Amino acid sequence: MDVKERRKTYIDMKTSLPGPEAQKLLERRMASIPRGPFNTVPTFAAKGEGALLTDVDGNTFIDLAGAIGSLNVGHCPPKVVEALKAQLDNYLHPCFHVMMYEPYVALAEKLNELTPGDHAKKTFFLNSGAEAVENAVKIARKFTGRKAIISFERGFHGRTYMAMSLTSKVKPYKNGFGPFAPDTYKMPYPYYYRAPNGMSADELDAYILQKFDDFFLSEVPGEDVAAVILEPVQGEGGFVIPSTRFIQGVKAICEKYGILLIADEVQTGFGRTGKMFAMEHHGVVPDLMTMSKSIAAGLPISAVTGRAEIMDAPGIGEIGGTYGGSPLGCAAALQVIAMLEEERLSERAATIGAVVTERFGRIQQELSFIGDVRTLGAMSAIEIVKNPVSRAPDKELTARILQEAHQHGVIIMSAGIYGNVIRILSPLVITDEQLAESLDVLEAAFRACGG
Repeated sequence: MDVKERRKTYIDMKTSLPGPEAQKLLERRMASIPRGPFNTVPTFAAKGEGALLTDVDGNTFIDLAGAIGSLNVGHCPPKVVEALKAQLDNYLHPCFHVMMYEPYVALAEKLNELTPGDHAKKTFFLNSGAEAVENAVKIARKFTGRKAIISFERGFHGRTYMAMSLTSKVKPYKNGFGPFAPDTYKMPYPYYYRAPNGMSADELDAYILQKFDDFFLSEVPGEDVAAVILEPVQGEGGFVIPSTRFIQGVKAICEKYGILLIADEVQTGFGRTGKMFAMEHHGVVPDLMTMSKSIAAGLPISAVTGRAEIMDAPGIGEIGGTYGGSPLGCAAALQVIAMLEEERLSERAATIGAVVTERFGRIQQELSFIGDVRTLGAMSAIEIVKNPVSRAPDKELTARILQEAHQHGVIIMSAGIYGNVIRILSPLVITDEQLAESLDVLEAAFRACGG
Protein backbone atom coordinates (compact mmCIF):
# COMPACT_ATOMS: atom_id res chain seq x y z
CA MET A 1 0.00 0.00 0.00
CA ASP A 2 1.52 3.30 -1.07
CA VAL A 3 0.85 5.77 1.71
CA LYS A 4 3.35 8.33 0.42
CA GLU A 5 0.76 9.79 -1.95
CA ARG A 6 -1.52 10.60 0.99
CA ARG A 7 -0.60 13.57 3.16
CA LYS A 8 -0.72 12.25 6.70
CA THR A 9 -1.93 14.53 9.45
CA TYR A 10 -2.13 12.40 12.59
CA ILE A 11 -0.65 8.98 11.83
CA ASP A 12 3.11 8.84 12.25
CA MET A 13 4.71 5.42 11.77
CA LYS A 14 8.39 5.50 12.58
CA THR A 15 8.95 1.72 12.62
CA SER A 16 7.33 -1.46 11.40
CA LEU A 17 5.47 -3.46 14.04
CA PRO A 18 6.71 -4.45 16.49
CA GLY A 19 9.37 -1.76 16.79
CA PRO A 20 12.58 -2.37 18.73
CA GLU A 21 11.28 -1.16 22.10
CA ALA A 22 8.02 -3.03 21.64
CA GLN A 23 9.97 -6.16 20.71
CA LYS A 24 11.81 -6.05 24.03
CA LEU A 25 8.55 -5.72 25.92
CA LEU A 26 6.96 -8.43 23.80
CA GLU A 27 9.68 -10.85 24.84
CA ARG A 28 9.05 -10.00 28.48
CA ARG A 29 5.30 -10.39 27.95
CA MET A 30 5.71 -13.86 26.45
CA ALA A 31 8.00 -14.94 29.31
CA SER A 32 5.83 -13.67 32.15
CA ILE A 33 2.18 -13.66 30.97
CA PRO A 34 0.12 -16.64 29.73
CA ARG A 35 -0.61 -16.85 26.03
CA GLY A 36 -4.37 -16.80 26.74
CA PRO A 37 -4.96 -13.02 26.86
CA PHE A 38 -5.11 -11.99 23.19
CA ASN A 39 -3.47 -8.84 21.80
CA THR A 40 -4.68 -6.98 18.73
CA VAL A 41 -1.57 -4.98 17.83
CA PRO A 42 1.98 -6.22 18.56
CA THR A 43 3.11 -3.12 20.40
CA PHE A 44 2.77 -1.30 23.73
CA ALA A 45 1.08 1.98 24.58
CA ALA A 46 3.03 4.98 25.82
CA LYS A 47 0.42 7.75 25.57
CA GLY A 48 -3.21 8.15 24.58
CA GLU A 49 -5.18 11.29 23.78
CA GLY A 50 -8.62 11.42 22.24
CA ALA A 51 -8.64 9.04 19.27
CA LEU A 52 -4.85 8.78 19.13
CA LEU A 53 -2.46 6.24 20.65
CA THR A 54 1.32 6.49 20.62
CA ASP A 55 3.43 3.42 21.31
CA VAL A 56 6.80 2.97 23.01
CA ASP A 57 8.62 3.37 19.67
CA GLY A 58 6.98 6.71 18.92
CA ASN A 59 4.48 5.37 16.39
CA THR A 60 1.19 7.28 16.51
CA PHE A 61 -2.01 5.47 15.54
CA ILE A 62 -5.62 6.45 15.03
CA ASP A 63 -7.62 4.15 17.27
CA LEU A 64 -10.75 2.63 15.73
CA ALA A 65 -10.96 -0.09 18.39
CA GLY A 66 -11.45 2.14 21.43
CA ALA A 67 -10.41 -0.55 23.92
CA ILE A 68 -13.18 -2.78 22.50
CA GLY A 69 -15.73 -0.02 22.87
CA SER A 70 -14.63 1.22 26.30
CA LEU A 71 -13.52 4.69 25.23
CA ASN A 72 -16.53 6.52 23.80
CA VAL A 73 -15.12 9.75 25.28
CA GLY A 74 -11.60 8.92 24.10
CA HIS A 75 -8.23 8.34 25.72
CA CYS A 76 -7.51 10.45 28.83
CA PRO A 77 -10.32 13.02 28.52
CA PRO A 78 -9.11 16.03 30.55
CA LYS A 79 -12.30 16.46 32.58
CA VAL A 80 -12.23 12.82 33.63
CA VAL A 81 -8.54 13.02 34.52
CA GLU A 82 -9.22 16.11 36.65
CA ALA A 83 -12.09 14.36 38.44
CA LEU A 84 -9.85 11.38 39.19
CA LYS A 85 -7.08 13.58 40.56
CA ALA A 86 -9.57 15.32 42.83
CA GLN A 87 -10.90 11.98 44.07
CA LEU A 88 -7.37 10.71 44.74
CA ASP A 89 -6.84 13.56 47.20
CA ASN A 90 -9.85 12.45 49.28
CA TYR A 91 -9.91 8.66 49.51
CA LEU A 92 -9.16 5.66 47.31
CA HIS A 93 -11.39 2.86 48.52
CA PRO A 94 -13.17 2.76 51.87
CA CYS A 95 -15.32 -0.06 50.35
CA PHE A 96 -19.02 0.70 50.01
CA HIS A 97 -19.81 -2.29 52.26
CA VAL A 98 -17.73 -0.77 55.08
CA MET A 99 -18.25 2.98 54.84
CA MET A 100 -20.45 4.37 52.10
CA TYR A 101 -19.48 7.31 49.89
CA GLU A 102 -21.46 9.90 47.96
CA PRO A 103 -20.16 9.28 44.40
CA TYR A 104 -21.69 5.78 44.48
CA VAL A 105 -25.09 7.26 45.34
CA ALA A 106 -24.76 10.09 42.80
CA LEU A 107 -23.92 7.71 39.96
CA ALA A 108 -26.78 5.37 40.89
CA GLU A 109 -29.17 8.32 40.86
CA LYS A 110 -27.89 9.40 37.45
CA LEU A 111 -28.26 5.95 35.88
CA ASN A 112 -31.74 5.56 37.36
CA GLU A 113 -32.60 8.81 35.62
CA LEU A 114 -30.92 8.07 32.27
CA THR A 115 -31.91 4.47 31.57
CA PRO A 116 -35.16 3.76 29.68
CA GLY A 117 -38.47 3.85 31.54
CA ASP A 118 -40.07 6.29 33.98
CA HIS A 119 -40.72 3.70 36.71
CA ALA A 120 -38.85 3.62 40.01
CA LYS A 121 -35.36 2.11 39.54
CA LYS A 122 -32.35 1.15 41.59
CA THR A 123 -28.71 0.57 40.60
CA PHE A 124 -25.71 -1.17 42.11
CA PHE A 125 -22.14 -1.47 40.92
CA LEU A 126 -19.56 -4.15 40.20
CA ASN A 127 -16.23 -4.36 38.37
CA SER A 128 -16.85 -5.83 34.89
CA GLY A 129 -19.52 -6.55 32.32
CA ALA A 130 -19.41 -10.26 33.11
CA GLU A 131 -20.00 -9.54 36.80
CA ALA A 132 -22.97 -7.36 35.89
CA VAL A 133 -24.45 -10.21 33.84
CA GLU A 134 -23.85 -12.72 36.64
CA ASN A 135 -25.65 -10.49 39.12
CA ALA A 136 -28.52 -9.64 36.79
CA VAL A 137 -29.17 -13.38 36.49
CA LYS A 138 -28.99 -13.78 40.29
CA ILE A 139 -31.47 -10.95 40.78
CA ALA A 140 -33.84 -12.28 38.10
CA ARG A 141 -33.85 -15.75 39.65
CA LYS A 142 -34.36 -14.37 43.15
CA PHE A 143 -37.26 -12.15 42.09
CA THR A 144 -39.09 -14.71 39.94
CA GLY A 145 -38.30 -17.87 41.86
CA ARG A 146 -37.52 -19.47 38.49
CA LYS A 147 -34.29 -20.98 37.17
CA ALA A 148 -34.15 -21.02 33.36
CA ILE A 149 -32.29 -18.27 31.48
CA ILE A 150 -32.55 -17.81 27.70
CA SER A 151 -29.84 -16.10 25.66
CA PHE A 152 -29.23 -16.00 21.90
CA GLU A 153 -27.02 -17.61 19.30
CA ARG A 154 -23.88 -15.53 18.57
CA GLY A 155 -24.42 -13.62 21.81
CA PHE A 156 -21.51 -12.65 24.05
CA HIS A 157 -21.98 -11.91 27.74
CA GLY A 158 -18.55 -12.43 29.31
CA ARG A 159 -16.01 -15.01 30.44
CA THR A 160 -17.09 -15.93 33.98
CA TYR A 161 -19.03 -19.19 34.23
CA MET A 162 -22.63 -18.01 34.04
CA ALA A 163 -21.71 -15.34 31.48
CA MET A 164 -19.73 -17.89 29.47
CA SER A 165 -22.67 -20.32 29.64
CA LEU A 166 -24.87 -17.64 28.09
CA THR A 167 -22.26 -16.88 25.43
CA SER A 168 -22.58 -18.63 22.08
CA LYS A 169 -19.17 -18.68 20.37
CA VAL A 170 -17.28 -21.87 21.26
CA LYS A 171 -13.78 -20.86 20.17
CA PRO A 172 -12.05 -19.12 21.83
CA TYR A 173 -14.47 -18.44 24.66
CA LYS A 174 -15.81 -21.86 25.75
CA ASN A 175 -13.62 -24.55 24.23
CA GLY A 176 -12.46 -27.00 26.91
CA PHE A 177 -13.86 -25.01 29.85
CA GLY A 178 -17.06 -26.97 30.48
CA PRO A 179 -19.28 -28.13 32.05
CA PHE A 180 -21.29 -24.95 32.00
CA ALA A 181 -24.07 -23.58 34.18
CA PRO A 182 -27.31 -25.58 33.92
CA ASP A 183 -30.72 -24.20 32.98
CA THR A 184 -29.30 -21.94 30.27
CA TYR A 185 -30.73 -22.13 26.75
CA LYS A 186 -30.16 -20.38 23.43
CA MET A 187 -32.59 -19.15 20.82
CA PRO A 188 -31.88 -17.91 17.27
CA TYR A 189 -31.23 -14.21 16.72
CA PRO A 190 -32.00 -12.54 13.37
CA TYR A 191 -29.04 -12.18 11.03
CA TYR A 192 -30.68 -10.68 7.97
CA TYR A 193 -27.60 -10.86 5.74
CA ARG A 194 -27.52 -14.61 6.32
CA ALA A 195 -31.26 -15.29 6.38
CA PRO A 196 -31.98 -18.90 5.28
CA ASN A 197 -33.78 -19.74 2.05
CA GLY A 198 -34.06 -16.15 0.93
CA MET A 199 -36.33 -15.18 3.81
CA SER A 200 -37.27 -11.52 4.09
CA ALA A 201 -36.50 -9.71 7.34
CA ASP A 202 -40.17 -9.89 8.32
CA GLU A 203 -40.29 -13.61 7.64
CA LEU A 204 -37.13 -14.28 9.61
CA ASP A 205 -38.38 -12.31 12.61
CA ALA A 206 -41.70 -14.17 12.54
CA TYR A 207 -39.94 -17.53 12.24
CA ILE A 208 -37.66 -16.89 15.22
CA LEU A 209 -40.43 -15.52 17.42
CA GLN A 210 -42.49 -18.61 16.60
CA LYS A 211 -39.56 -20.72 17.79
CA PHE A 212 -40.23 -19.45 21.31
CA ASP A 213 -43.62 -21.18 21.29
CA ASP A 214 -41.97 -24.39 20.10
CA PHE A 215 -39.27 -24.06 22.76
CA PHE A 216 -41.80 -23.62 25.54
CA LEU A 217 -43.51 -26.81 24.37
CA SER A 218 -40.44 -28.96 23.79
CA GLU A 219 -37.80 -27.76 26.28
CA VAL A 220 -38.89 -25.55 29.18
CA PRO A 221 -42.34 -24.09 29.91
CA GLY A 222 -42.45 -20.32 29.77
CA GLU A 223 -43.57 -20.27 33.38
CA ASP A 224 -40.19 -21.73 34.42
CA VAL A 225 -38.08 -19.08 32.64
CA ALA A 226 -36.67 -16.35 34.88
CA ALA A 227 -35.20 -14.09 32.20
CA VAL A 228 -34.30 -13.56 28.58
CA ILE A 229 -31.00 -11.72 28.10
CA LEU A 230 -30.15 -10.07 24.79
CA GLU A 231 -27.76 -7.57 23.27
CA PRO A 232 -29.68 -4.83 21.43
CA VAL A 233 -26.87 -5.13 18.86
CA GLN A 234 -24.73 -8.26 19.00
CA GLY A 235 -21.15 -7.17 19.59
CA GLU A 236 -18.69 -10.06 19.45
CA GLY A 237 -21.26 -11.85 17.31
CA GLY A 238 -20.51 -9.51 14.42
CA PHE A 239 -22.41 -6.26 15.05
CA VAL A 240 -25.64 -7.94 14.03
CA ILE A 241 -28.48 -5.42 14.22
CA PRO A 242 -32.03 -6.68 14.88
CA SER A 243 -35.24 -5.00 13.84
CA THR A 244 -37.50 -3.13 16.23
CA ARG A 245 -40.15 -5.69 15.33
CA PHE A 246 -37.96 -8.49 16.71
CA ILE A 247 -37.01 -6.69 19.95
CA GLN A 248 -40.63 -5.73 20.58
CA GLY A 249 -41.69 -9.31 19.81
CA VAL A 250 -39.29 -10.68 22.43
CA LYS A 251 -40.59 -8.16 24.95
CA ALA A 252 -44.18 -9.23 24.23
CA ILE A 253 -43.27 -12.89 24.83
CA CYS A 254 -41.61 -11.95 28.10
CA GLU A 255 -44.68 -10.05 29.25
CA LYS A 256 -46.98 -12.93 28.29
CA TYR A 257 -45.12 -15.42 30.49
CA GLY A 258 -43.92 -13.13 33.29
CA ILE A 259 -40.31 -13.42 32.13
CA LEU A 260 -37.86 -10.61 32.88
CA LEU A 261 -36.06 -8.97 29.95
CA ILE A 262 -32.38 -8.19 30.59
CA ALA A 263 -30.75 -5.81 28.09
CA ASP A 264 -26.99 -6.32 27.92
CA GLU A 265 -25.81 -2.81 27.03
CA VAL A 266 -22.19 -3.41 27.96
CA GLN A 267 -20.94 -2.60 24.44
CA THR A 268 -23.92 -0.65 23.08
CA GLY A 269 -24.36 1.79 25.95
CA PHE A 270 -23.35 5.40 26.58
CA GLY A 271 -23.96 6.95 23.20
CA ARG A 272 -22.36 4.32 20.99
CA THR A 273 -25.40 3.63 18.79
CA GLY A 274 -26.65 7.20 18.45
CA LYS A 275 -28.81 6.98 21.58
CA MET A 276 -27.63 6.89 25.17
CA PHE A 277 -28.73 3.23 25.20
CA ALA A 278 -29.49 1.06 22.19
CA MET A 279 -32.84 -0.15 23.55
CA GLU A 280 -34.12 3.38 23.00
CA HIS A 281 -34.06 2.73 19.24
CA HIS A 282 -36.76 0.11 19.75
CA GLY A 283 -39.01 1.82 22.27
CA VAL A 284 -38.62 -1.15 24.62
CA VAL A 285 -38.01 -0.78 28.36
CA PRO A 286 -36.08 -3.72 29.83
CA ASP A 287 -36.65 -4.93 33.36
CA LEU A 288 -32.90 -5.05 34.04
CA MET A 289 -29.95 -3.53 32.21
CA THR A 290 -26.25 -4.37 32.42
CA MET A 291 -23.61 -1.74 31.65
CA SER A 292 -19.83 -1.45 31.67
CA LYS A 293 -17.12 -0.61 29.08
CA SER A 294 -17.62 3.11 28.24
CA ILE A 295 -19.30 3.95 31.53
CA ALA A 296 -16.06 5.36 32.99
CA ALA A 297 -13.55 6.08 30.20
CA GLY A 298 -11.78 2.78 30.72
CA LEU A 299 -11.81 2.44 34.50
CA PRO A 300 -13.15 -0.92 35.71
CA ILE A 301 -16.72 -0.45 36.85
CA SER A 302 -20.03 -1.99 35.81
CA ALA A 303 -23.66 -1.53 36.77
CA VAL A 304 -26.98 -3.31 36.99
CA THR A 305 -29.99 -1.03 36.82
CA GLY A 306 -33.56 -2.27 37.07
CA ARG A 307 -37.03 -1.90 38.38
CA ALA A 308 -36.83 -1.08 42.07
CA GLU A 309 -38.96 -4.00 43.22
CA ILE A 310 -36.83 -6.44 41.21
CA MET A 311 -33.53 -4.98 42.40
CA ASP A 312 -34.72 -5.24 46.01
CA ALA A 313 -35.41 -8.98 45.73
CA PRO A 314 -31.98 -10.06 47.10
CA GLY A 315 -31.56 -9.60 50.84
CA ILE A 316 -28.80 -7.70 52.61
CA GLY A 317 -25.41 -9.18 51.74
CA GLU A 318 -26.73 -11.34 48.87
CA ILE A 319 -25.26 -9.11 46.16
CA GLY A 320 -22.15 -6.94 46.14
CA GLY A 321 -18.38 -7.19 46.07
CA THR A 322 -15.36 -5.66 47.77
CA TYR A 323 -14.32 -3.43 44.86
CA GLY A 324 -17.75 -2.90 43.30
CA GLY A 325 -18.42 0.75 42.51
CA SER A 326 -14.96 2.04 43.36
CA PRO A 327 -14.85 5.78 44.12
CA LEU A 328 -12.52 6.34 41.17
CA GLY A 329 -14.87 4.54 38.78
CA CYS A 330 -17.86 6.49 40.08
CA ALA A 331 -16.06 9.84 39.81
CA ALA A 332 -14.97 9.03 36.24
CA ALA A 333 -18.42 7.83 35.21
CA LEU A 334 -20.14 11.00 36.41
CA GLN A 335 -17.77 13.06 34.25
CA VAL A 336 -18.22 10.72 31.28
CA ILE A 337 -21.98 11.15 31.42
CA ALA A 338 -21.57 14.93 31.68
CA MET A 339 -19.34 14.88 28.59
CA LEU A 340 -21.81 12.72 26.64
CA GLU A 341 -24.61 15.15 27.44
CA GLU A 342 -22.76 18.45 27.09
CA GLU A 343 -20.91 17.52 23.89
CA ARG A 344 -23.92 15.71 22.40
CA LEU A 345 -21.81 12.68 21.64
CA SER A 346 -24.80 10.47 20.83
CA GLU A 347 -25.50 12.77 17.90
CA ARG A 348 -21.82 12.63 17.00
CA ALA A 349 -22.09 8.83 16.92
CA ALA A 350 -24.79 9.03 14.27
CA THR A 351 -22.58 11.32 12.16
CA ILE A 352 -19.61 8.95 12.44
CA GLY A 353 -21.76 6.01 11.39
CA ALA A 354 -23.11 7.89 8.39
CA VAL A 355 -19.56 8.67 7.21
CA VAL A 356 -18.48 5.03 7.55
CA THR A 357 -21.60 3.78 5.78
CA GLU A 358 -21.19 6.20 2.88
CA ARG A 359 -17.51 5.34 2.41
CA PHE A 360 -17.76 1.57 2.52
CA GLY A 361 -21.19 1.37 0.95
CA ARG A 362 -19.64 3.12 -2.04
CA ILE A 363 -16.57 0.93 -2.33
CA GLN A 364 -18.72 -2.15 -1.78
CA GLN A 365 -19.85 -1.60 -5.37
CA GLU A 366 -16.24 -2.05 -6.52
CA LEU A 367 -14.96 -4.73 -4.14
CA SER A 368 -17.01 -7.89 -4.32
CA PHE A 369 -15.57 -9.31 -1.11
CA ILE A 370 -17.41 -6.66 0.93
CA GLY A 371 -20.56 -8.62 1.63
CA ASP A 372 -22.40 -6.31 3.98
CA VAL A 373 -22.00 -2.90 5.59
CA ARG A 374 -24.17 -2.35 8.65
CA THR A 375 -24.19 0.47 11.15
CA LEU A 376 -26.17 1.70 14.12
CA GLY A 377 -24.72 4.98 15.26
CA ALA A 378 -20.96 4.58 15.55
CA MET A 379 -21.20 0.80 15.86
CA SER A 380 -20.15 -0.14 12.34
CA ALA A 381 -19.36 -3.47 10.70
CA ILE A 382 -17.95 -4.50 7.33
CA GLU A 383 -18.44 -8.19 6.58
CA ILE A 384 -15.81 -9.86 4.38
CA VAL A 385 -16.83 -12.79 2.15
CA LYS A 386 -15.23 -14.90 -0.55
CA ASN A 387 -17.85 -13.88 -3.09
CA PRO A 388 -21.24 -12.14 -2.99
CA VAL A 389 -23.17 -15.20 -4.18
CA SER A 390 -22.07 -17.85 -1.68
CA ARG A 391 -21.42 -15.27 1.06
CA ALA A 392 -18.85 -17.69 2.46
CA PRO A 393 -16.92 -15.95 5.26
CA ASP A 394 -13.31 -15.02 4.46
CA LYS A 395 -11.49 -14.99 7.77
CA GLU A 396 -8.05 -15.08 6.14
CA LEU A 397 -8.63 -11.97 4.02
CA THR A 398 -10.06 -10.20 7.05
CA ALA A 399 -6.88 -10.93 9.00
CA ARG A 400 -4.69 -9.60 6.16
CA ILE A 401 -6.68 -6.37 5.97
CA LEU A 402 -6.35 -5.84 9.70
CA GLN A 403 -2.60 -6.45 9.65
CA GLU A 404 -2.15 -4.05 6.73
CA ALA A 405 -4.14 -1.38 8.53
CA HIS A 406 -2.15 -1.86 11.74
CA GLN A 407 1.18 -1.51 9.91
CA HIS A 408 -0.03 1.79 8.47
CA GLY A 409 -1.26 3.31 11.69
CA VAL A 410 -4.92 2.35 12.18
CA ILE A 411 -5.92 0.15 15.12
CA ILE A 412 -8.95 -1.95 14.27
CA MET A 413 -10.42 -5.34 15.25
CA SER A 414 -12.49 -8.18 13.89
CA ALA A 415 -15.62 -9.84 15.27
CA GLY A 416 -18.21 -12.46 14.38
CA ILE A 417 -18.38 -16.20 14.92
CA TYR A 418 -16.58 -16.65 11.59
CA GLY A 419 -13.95 -13.99 12.36
CA ASN A 420 -14.80 -12.19 9.12
CA VAL A 421 -16.33 -8.94 10.35
CA ILE A 422 -14.26 -5.76 10.65
CA ARG A 423 -15.74 -3.66 13.41
CA ILE A 424 -15.28 0.06 13.94
CA LEU A 425 -15.54 1.35 17.51
CA SER A 426 -13.77 4.69 17.30
CA PRO A 427 -14.00 7.10 20.22
CA LEU A 428 -16.95 9.43 19.66
CA VAL A 429 -14.58 12.37 20.12
CA ILE A 430 -12.66 11.47 16.95
CA THR A 431 -12.37 14.55 14.72
CA ASP A 432 -13.60 14.69 11.14
CA GLU A 433 -10.00 14.86 9.93
CA GLN A 434 -8.91 11.88 12.03
CA LEU A 435 -11.88 9.85 10.88
CA ALA A 436 -11.22 10.66 7.22
CA GLU A 437 -7.53 9.77 7.53
CA SER A 438 -8.24 6.48 9.28
CA LEU A 439 -10.82 5.51 6.66
CA ASP A 440 -8.36 6.41 3.89
CA VAL A 441 -5.88 3.96 5.40
CA LEU A 442 -8.53 1.31 5.90
CA GLU A 443 -9.80 1.67 2.33
CA ALA A 444 -6.24 1.41 1.02
CA ALA A 445 -5.78 -1.76 3.07
CA PHE A 446 -8.95 -3.22 1.54
CA ARG A 447 -7.70 -2.46 -1.95
CA ALA A 448 -4.15 -3.69 -1.30
CA CYS A 449 -5.24 -7.00 0.20
CA GLY A 450 -8.22 -7.91 -1.91
CA GLY A 451 -8.76 -5.37 -4.66
